[in-house]
Amino acid sequence: MQQKNIYFGSLYTVRTLKENLCYVAPDYEAEQSKDTLASFQVPSEGVFTLDQERFRTGEILFQPHIAGVRAMGLHHALALCMVHCQEAELVADDAWYRTVILAGGTACLHGLAERLEKEVCGLLPPSMSFGVRVLPPPHGVDSAWYGAKLISNLSTFPSSWCVTKKQFRQRSRHNLIW
Repeated sequence: MQQKNIYFGSLYTVRTLKENLCYVAPDYEAEQSKDTLASFQVPSEGVFTLDQERFRTGEILFQPHIAGVRAMGLHHALALCMVHCQEAELVADDAWYRTVILAGGTACLHGLAERLEKEVCGLLPPSMSFGVRVLPPPHGVDSAWYGAKLISNLSTFPSSWCVTKKQFRQRSRHNLIW
């Protein structure tokens, strides 16, 4: 949107537009020839009309170079992680890493789970890609919080992983100094 000199007064506006207008295209190249114009009214900010920005936002996850970022795409990182998990032979059943559950606000982009699954399966050898599933966040933007709550309530959860708010702030300040 910066390329079109569209700037926003707050992150709230950006997040609202992302949540209501943006999506991940199943086929980026094909999507570029479609009419994707849509508008949304953000309370107290006005009406915003987006076109190809709607799907280019999500495409950055797969092609970071679009935004000038030198990094591998999400699908490459996930496939690499799966290969490492299989090579490590951590458990006898290697199916545990074949189910990916997305979490967080950006993970809620419509079409992300389907596209990520398609791209990852295309990168992995057939013997590894069989049974790979990528699931959208079950609790929307709050999925990471629900997952952490679930894990922290397990009797086997190591209490040494926990820190108080005060400890967290002290560690954060300490890390900023160094």
